[in-house]
Amino acid sequence: MSTYDWLSDIPESLQSSDLVEVQFKNTRKGYYINSEKIELYKGDIVAVGSSIGHDIGQVTLTGKMAELAMKSHRYHPDKGEWMHVYRIARASDIERWEEAKRREEPTMIQARQIAAGLGLEMKIGDVEYQGDGNKAIFYYIADERVDFRQLIKDLAAAFHVRIEMKQIGARQEAGRIGGTGPCGRELCCATWMKNFVSVSTNAARFQDVSLNPQKLAGMCAKLKCCLNYEVDDYMEAGRRMPPRDAVLQTKDTDYHQFKADILAGRIAYSTDKHMAVNLETITARRANDIIAMNRRGEKPLSLLENDKAKTPERP
Repeated sequence: MSTYDWLSDIPESLQSSDLVEVQFKNTRKGYYINSEKIELYKGDIVAVGSSIGHDIGQVTLTGKMAELAMKSHRYHPDKGEWMHVYRIARASDIERWEEAKRREEPTMIQARQIAAGLGLEMKIGDVEYQGDGNKAIFYYIADERVDFRQLIKDLAAAFHVRIEMKQIGARQEAGRIGGTGPCGRELCCATWMKNFVSVSTNAARFQDVSLNPQKLAGMCAKLKCCLNYEVDDYMEAGRRMPPRDAVLQTKDTDYHQFKADILAGRIAYSTDKHMAVNLETITARRANDIIAMNRRGEKPLSLLENDKAKTPERP
C-alpha cells in the first residue's frame, strides 16, 4: 500500500510522535506506540502486539506523518487499548511469519469446502494468518446475515488456531486480491485507498462520461472509485458553462451544442441538432454573452469573438 512521507526531510517530525503505522497483508494497517523508542524507518519489519500473541508487519509511516494518517483514517484502537511495537523482527520471527503465509491459500481452499458442506450462503475470499501463526482472519462476502457459529467451531478444529470472521464488501475484496485497472495502473484499492466512499452515476454525468455500465464498472463490478477524483473540479467548471439545451441565434442560422470540454471551458456548436454540421468552437464566456444578447433580441453576425467571420478552409 503506497504511502508518501512529505515530512521525511524534517528530522523533528520523527521525534514529534511515538506512533508508527504498520502494514500487514494487502490493505490491512494498524497504528502502534513505539514506547521502547526503537529507531524505526520506513520498510522495517517489526513485531507488534496483538490481542493474542504478536503480529509481524512492515513500517510504512513514523512520527508526525503516522499521527496525521491515523486521524485521516479515523482509526480507533480496539477496546481503547493501544498496542505497542515490541522489536525489529528477528530471523526466527520472519521464518515463522513466512511459514504462516504459506498456509493461507491451502487454508482458504479447505475453509471454502467446510462452508459449502454446512450449506452457508457466503464466499470466503481470503485468509490471513497472524505473524506468529496463532490466529487466522477469514474474510468473507455474504448478501445476507450468516450464522457461522458452527463454521467457527469446525475451522478451529481443522486448523487449531484462533478464528476471526470479518465481513468485507466487493470493493474491499478487489483491494485484497489486487489487479490492474483499465488505466494500466495497479488498482487504487490495492495500493493507497483505505476508506471507501459511495460512488453514484451523477459523478459520471457531471464529467460528461458515457453511462455505459461496462466502462463505468471496475474490477469489483461496482462503479469505479476514480469517478469521484475530479468530480468537484468538473462541478465547479460546469457552473460557468451555458445550459446544454441553449440555442445560440446568429443573423444567419441557429446553433446547437454538440460537445463540450468542461475543464477547458470550450464548446463546439453545430447548425444541426443531431449531427456535426458547420462546427464552431467557442469559449463558454462567449456562449454566455450570445445567450444574453439573444434575450435582449440581438443577434451577432457569427459565434466568433467580435463577430469575426470564419476563415474559409483552403481546398
